[in-house]
Amino acid sequence: QVQLVESGGGLVQAGGSLRLSCAASGRTFSSYAMGWFRQAPGKEREAVACINTSGGTTYYADAVKGRFTISRDNAKNRVYLQMNSLKPEDTAVYYCNAGLWYSGSGFHFPYDSWGQGTQVTVSS
Repeated sequence: QVQLVESGGGLVQAGGSLRLSCAASGRTFSSYAMGWFRQAPGKEREAVACINTSGGTTYYADAVKGRFTISRDNAKNRVYLQMNSLKPEDTAVYYCNAGLWYSGSGFHFPYDSWGQGTQVTVSS
């Protein structure tokens, strides 16, 4: 099972940008789909963006479409989330996770491989 460490969060003003990074251990990183999730206080964790093993298929939540971009570097065992035009409602702890992608049914995240997360705070 892959182990994950998120970084890159911080405090930013509305309209600003941040780039999150997720470092994965293990030799099998390239065989996993990857996803970024977030959890705001008092709310459930939600999927933000996902990417399949090759990077050719992505998913974005409606709330972040056009502002966030997910990418991966299989040679470096890393997945990234570029966040632009940040809004106060993007404030949350952001997590990455490893999962699966099937062309017929999309992304699935059945593994309990959550990292510690990284805090993103957007001030108005």
